[in-house]
Amino acid sequence: MALTIISLIKQVPVPSEMRMGEDGLMDRTKAKSIINIDCQFGLEAGLQLRKQHPDARLIVCSMGPGSFEASLKTAISMGYDEAYLLSDRKLGGSDTYATGLAISTMLKHLGFSKNSKDPFIILAGRQTSDGDTAHVPSQVAENMGIPQATFVESVKSEGTSSVIAKRIIEGGYQMMKLPMPCVISLTPTGIPPRKPSLSGAIKARNLKITTFGIDDIGLGTEKIGISGSPTIVAKVVNMVSERPPITLSEGHNEVSLVDSLIANLKKGGNVLEKKETAAKKESERPDFPEKDFRNGASGIVTWAEITNGNISRPSLELLTPARNLATQLGHGTKVMTLMIGKNIKALAQTLIEHGSDEVICVENDRLEEYLVLPFASIFAQVIKERNPEIALFAATTSGRELAPRIGMRTSSGVTADCTGLEIGEYIDRKQKVIITPILESRRPTYGESKLATILGFVCPQVSTARAGTFEVPPRIKDRKGIVSGFSPVLDEKDFVVEIIKTVRGEGGLQNLFDADIIVSGGRGTTNDSLALIKSLAEALKNQGVNAEWACSRPVVDEGVTEYARQVGQTGKTVRPKVYVAVGISGAIQHIAGMKESGKVIAVNHNPKASIFNNADFGIVGDYQDILPELIERVKAGFTFGIEPKKKI
Repeated sequence: MALTIISLIKQVPVPSEMRMGEDGLMDRTKAKSIINIDCQFGLEAGLQLRKQHPDARLIVCSMGPGSFEASLKTAISMGYDEAYLLSDRKLGGSDTYATGLAISTMLKHLGFSKNSKDPFIILAGRQTSDGDTAHVPSQVAENMGIPQATFVESVKSEGTSSVIAKRIIEGGYQMMKLPMPCVISLTPTGIPPRKPSLSGAIKARNLKITTFGIDDIGLGTEKIGISGSPTIVAKVVNMVSERPPITLSEGHNEVSLVDSLIANLKKGGNVLEKKETAAKKESERPDFPEKDFRNGASGIVTWAEITNGNISRPSLELLTPARNLATQLGHGTKVMTLMIGKNIKALAQTLIEHGSDEVICVENDRLEEYLVLPFASIFAQVIKERNPEIALFAATTSGRELAPRIGMRTSSGVTADCTGLEIGEYIDRKQKVIITPILESRRPTYGESKLATILGFVCPQVSTARAGTFEVPPRIKDRKGIVSGFSPVLDEKDFVVEIIKTVRGEGGLQNLFDADIIVSGGRGTTNDSLALIKSLAEALKNQGVNAEWACSRPVVDEGVTEYARQVGQTGKTVRPKVYVAVGISGAIQHIAGMKESGKVIAVNHNPKASIFNNADFGIVGDYQDILPELIERVKAGFTFGIEPKKKI
């Protein structure tokens, strides 16, 4: 039986060339396009698998306008055999739910299903740069009824029956064994994609790409396009820096530059001048009748992720927006939390004291480690019984693959990686009705340059919240709540994925969330493998300061340190009192993870580095000169304005 390797790719606009249209949405028509970076790693993973299976059939698929043929031909020139494009104007405006449905329908049309006699594997990029949702691989897997692994760094086959995947998780990684067929989404930390070959380019030029419309694959219009999608982008606004102009140190050497930094910190730096914005007039709201779209759905359910026998911090953070939403909804709206695991009931009171009204416990020895298939089934069963109007997940690696499968099962879609959640309304001028109360999920997108507001019109309205964005709600000791059990129907087919081993180091994960000062190193600090970064953090610890060290994504990509230390859009979101960015260029993806910091201090040899546009204080200089001087000052008592803890 020959193996078929299917790679899903998307052609995306270069984020810097995106422009906002007059309607407040993004216009990508004049932007140059490339194959999405993560998808390129998926393509290479397929080519690597072919080394194990020389007779494997390599297929590349995409969905989009005719211009996507250019990217499909690039894949052919890299070594793929066949290319298929799903292109139809009726697909325009599809959200991720509709996209996942359409792509999986095309694959079924091509003869691939969970009951296929011949083995196949579907590869995809972890997420796309224009949306950053990481939804589609999970939604394709759910709609095809096959297992999946997301955030995978490497994959190899075991014959034609199973694959071994190394999956990145918070604080470490997992080795997993998945049966074929399955879906694997790749992170951009695996084997770099190869360049097209000359012979491949000739092949691509002569190859005819097969293009389907929705009628060809038997797909109706009920759940695709703008009208059929369960979620819509209500508006998009530009994101602007919320920091005042930087105060740069002055001096001719490292001693005078550090002296200047200390003096500037004492003065307090510059002040942001806030511009007054005119409030919308109440008269702008049309006098349309209000419509409650919830059809009896009520309450908010969150998922408490359990790692190493403890509730993860991002799961506790979820209770802050959950309680705020419950207050806005009023009428005694209940916050419920679902907890799945082994011997976990004792943790329920912690969730209640942080804001849950009811903790629903599912205890089973086989559920000690998170597995997407049984967890998705259990969550769907709870939703069916409790009928919540909102379901919230933390945007962890597990939450970002679980939520889309739930959204596909409930036909409600999902909004990813939110930094703001509020109850609002939608004015439907076409139907002349105001839909309320509706969840407004706000999330950065297009490489963190825009802030989009997403609305969902099917309950439960599902969203994931970016870890580190919300504070953990204050704990109210002995707060009263309900602890209830739930007995799900478990299907043996949901346990087909085997976790071979789980490796979780301390990795600074919890410390990064709790630290008062974080010293973070970028690509420019790898000459000494972050030795000076670590030394500065250690010197602060020795002074009694709660300090930790971190890094930017290029440092992880180069293999210098582990993923758990990464700050940024695809890493951790942190909010220390002081963030010291050393040798970090200031890419918007990194800014996304540290912009909530109290004070930001940047050290970079390049005076034009973008980090200086997002920092309060800065030193232009070589870190190998500046950091030793800073370390000596810390040893002498300088702690960046943070009061050290008294030694007992």
